[in-house]
Amino acid sequence: MPVLSADALTLREVRQEDAASLLAMLATDDVSRFMSPLPPTLDSFGRFVAWNNEQRASGQSVCFVVIPEGIGSPVGVCQMRSLEPAFVTAEWGFALGSPFWGTGLFASAAQLVLDFAFGTLGVRRLEARACAENRRGNGALRKLGATPEGVLRRSFLWHGQYHDQVLWSILDCDWTGVAPGRSR
Repeated sequence: MPVLSADALTLREVRQEDAASLLAMLATDDVSRFMSPLPPTLDSFGRFVAWNNEQRASGQSVCFVVIPEGIGSPVGVCQMRSLEPAFVTAEWGFALGSPFWGTGLFASAAQLVLDFAFGTLGVRRLEARACAENRRGNGALRKLGATPEGVLRRSFLWHGQYHDQVLWSILDCDWTGVAPGRSR
């Protein structure tokens, strides 16, 4: 996996030594409330990292960690998984520790990931799901130029209750590669 960098951040493949930092950043209630359940312990998070690397080796998934300049440890993760052979269609998910919300870090990291998806992997269609109640996540996808395609009714189980999700897409022919406030 290549290392991607720009705008005072680095994206690189997830490693075992990232487990503790990711668990600390992502296992908080404010971050995890709109995500599928995270591995609850350091050992299980380490197994999640190993599984991600196995999936990458088999061509099924890629997982980057987000490392802001001057921090040295990951504060977020971006995962893409192939929905059809050769990543023609893929699904992506992104989580960022709440201390970094509203800093522009997500937009910069997303720009790198989307450029990689469309320019390197050859993705034609990238899909994302966001809990309908997740205003921040849905707003971020809208700012990236994603198109809402519909509501997946009661498709996300969280704390024993089903919630609606919005299905978003970005197509290769629509991706301009220019994030808000950044020129190419």
